[in-house]
Amino acid sequence: MPVTAPREAPVEAVVWDIGRVLVEFDLARIYRDVIPDPEERARFVAEVVTEDWHAQHDEGVSFAEMVAARTAEYPQHAARIALYADRWLDSLPGPVAGTHDLIARLAARGVPQYAITNFGVDGWEMFRPTFPILDHMRDIVVSGVERLIKPDRAIFDLAAARFGRVPETMLFIDDSAANIASARALGWQVHHFVRDTAVLEARLTALGLL
Repeated sequence: MPVTAPREAPVEAVVWDIGRVLVEFDLARIYRDVIPDPEERARFVAEVVTEDWHAQHDEGVSFAEMVAARTAEYPQHAARIALYADRWLDSLPGPVAGTHDLIARLAARGVPQYAITNFGVDGWEMFRPTFPILDHMRDIVVSGVERLIKPDRAIFDLAAARFGRVPETMLFIDDSAANIASARALGWQVHHFVRDTAVLEARLTALGLL
């Protein structure tokens, strides 16, 4: 008899990443006014206020601790480094086109939605009140709060337990290939989002969610 591939479990819930899936993220925007030259601005966020350095905020380190430590390393840039915390929301300029409509449509159909995000506590407290589309999420796991960060297995295990669902019944959407690979290895159904709202819409439709 022919061997058939096992069928995937029906998707019962959608789990969103936030940065670069629901909201744009660009640290350089913090410095548009104070570093008007694009090349100098790009160099500053590549060497001083970098995304790799910022990642420790997602891990739970506070703005105050980060700014103090970085200022000690680069005292000549003290005023600019301080703006990282003071103007944090400038790095999140607005929604990713198309994904908010998908959330609203899923909500209208009663599809349970959640989020798992790498986000620091200070940044989250500033950002969350500005983003009402997240009201559709039944729960949000925030890395800085939990001191767990994607793509570590522990944050996915925590999310599955918090959401009260087995991974195989959830579709996880993220822009990071590493996060997608980690979730897939743990049994989650996944969608790697690469500015592909139309492709994501087609996937959600094929799954019977839209």
